Amino acid sequence: MVDKETLQEEYSVAKKKSAKPMLWISMISMLMFFAGLTSAYIISMKRDDWVTFDLPEALFTSTILIVISSITLYLSQVFLKKDKRAISLLLLIVTFVLGILFIWLQYEGFNELKAAGLYFTGKGSTVSTSFLIGITLMHALHVAAGIIVLLVVIYNHFKYKYKSDDFLGFELGAIFWHFVDVLWICLFFFFYFIRK
Repeated sequence: MVDKETLQEEYSVAKKKSAKPMLWISMISMLMFFAGLTSAYIISMKRDDWVTFDLPEALFTSTILIVISSITLYLSQVFLKKDKRAISLLLLIVTFVLGILFIWLQYEGFNELKAAGLYFTGKGSTVSTSFLIGITLMHALHVAAGIIVLLVVIYNHFKYKYKSDDFLGFELGAIFWHFVDVLWICLFFFFYFIRK
């Protein structure tokens, strides 16, 4: 008869083995979703009512912040591996704050478009602004999910659930955060260079 402790250990091992593949599958599905949206954007550029405009300044700043957030999260993981928990936690909190600022700047970018008379829907909307805002908003929702993940990672870090040799939850959160960061960078350059 197998004891309860052995079953829990086997379950824990199986969970660790399946965690990364499941995360990669979900990220691939997100990538396909955005590939579909950007494809629709490219096809729609052929429309007669397509309007070209400059990207809001806030999107440039938000891009810089999200790159910095990936760096701070990477360094947080490096310090965790060295058992420098306080520095690791501080960098993790900085990453979280940068994520919040990123979403705020995306919102400010939408306001810049409104100030220029370009709207998501309604009378002042154009196909191009609807695509830009729609795709950016969908990405911001994924970043919001990443912020929730960071909150869980911060909480678990604070509760000493991660060690230098056992930090799977931290690693999974970091992979997801870096994914949404790289995704935004790709989207930003897509919007910057793919214009009429």
